[in-house]
Amino acid sequence: MKKLALAAAGGTLLGLVATTQIAGPLIAQEANSNASVYEQLDLFGDIFDRIRDEYVEEVDEADLIEAAINGMLSSLDPHSSYLSPDDAAAMRTQTRGTFGGLGIEVTQEEGWVKVVSPMDGTPADAAGMQAGDFIVAVDGDSVLGLTLDEAVDMMRGPVGSEIIITVVREGIDDPFDVSIIRDTIQLTAVRARTEGETVVLRISTFSDQTFPNLQEGLAEQVAEAGGIENVNGIILDLRNNPGGLLQQAVFVSDAFLDAGEIVSTRERESGAGDRYNATPGDLSFGLPIVVLINGGSASASEIVAGALQDHRRAIVIGTQSFGKGSVQTVMPLRGDGAMRLTTARYYTPSGRSIQGLGISPDLIVQQPVVRPDEVDAEEEETRSRTTEADLRGTLSNDSLTDDERSQIEEDQARAEAAAALREEDYQLAYAIDILRGLSALAPSE
Repeated sequence: MKKLALAAAGGTLLGLVATTQIAGPLIAQEANSNASVYEQLDLFGDIFDRIRDEYVEEVDEADLIEAAINGMLSSLDPHSSYLSPDDAAAMRTQTRGTFGGLGIEVTQEEGWVKVVSPMDGTPADAAGMQAGDFIVAVDGDSVLGLTLDEAVDMMRGPVGSEIIITVVREGIDDPFDVSIIRDTIQLTAVRARTEGETVVLRISTFSDQTFPNLQEGLAEQVAEAGGIENVNGIILDLRNNPGGLLQQAVFVSDAFLDAGEIVSTRERESGAGDRYNATPGDLSFGLPIVVLINGGSASASEIVAGALQDHRRAIVIGTQSFGKGSVQTVMPLRGDGAMRLTTARYYTPSGRSIQGLGISPDLIVQQPVVRPDEVDAEEEETRSRTTEADLRGTLSNDSLTDDERSQIEEDQARAEAAAALREEDYQLAYAIDILRGLSALAPSE
């Protein structure tokens, strides 16, 4: 026993010695690092004093410090930034769904301001702004070299005032100007309608209103259809949806999932993060779902698309999404300002990060661009098309009952409506056709 005790004691002593030998350099290294940080802070103070005392024009000290803070944050990534008290208040208002401005979500890429997406029914949408556009000048002043917040400040102004934005767009050789009249933006987070037997839920943003709007809109459409048995499927239209609140993306995903992970977030520290799981209950009672995405679908939109895709709960169609797979936390600061800091990456249920990659659709469907001469050709072809019924002396069909004839007329009207929608919105029409096909294959009860 004595030998064992001694051996144990000896082991403990060796451990202490070994720990001391390793910790010494680490403590010295940490002390050197702290000293270096303090030296850099002293350098910052020296520069601040020099600018304040010797710059050619008098500067506002508060503005100078604010610019330094914003520069520090914006150097991290395109989504981290300092929010002045006014900006922080505007952001809080925007998440509630009403704010003043152009109605456009932007990010920064290689020094230029890039449009993530215009918001539905806003001045930017009406003016024809598109996802992927680059804003190179505002009212004739270049935005190159400005921070994103500085560029956004240039685009702010009184409701009713005009702004001229110079745009560079892929496929167009020269920059061109777009005139936009600023307005009060009142976003309807979800617009619900029925096309044939399909409920279309157009989700334009993820604000506090999104899930309540979706729940109410779906219930109204189902009631108007006479019950869920008269609906063949649901389309979640997330095109040009720039994202918003993470919690709302979780709520929307959960609305159509009974169980399983929706999304997880991982912070810098190993093991730190959150995991969000679905709860029992499916608002659609298991109906087929199609999710529409494009290059303007970002962040929270990608969480929903990724969750439903990974669980094989929905078919995702359209084009590659934007690829914003990071989480920003807004932290209040003294003086009513705030800091927006990227604190985590998020991962879809299968464990994939879409940062910089986006969600790949199950079916790639481009929105075709129809030129005026092509429209004329299609109209000419329609006018010149001849059927059996147009022939002179053709046999009449007198075997149809009134009910059968009425059903044929309804089917024909439905087909004509589908054709008209295909010209107006090919991707949406494609999604409706998928659900109609799945409904046709479903076993009859």
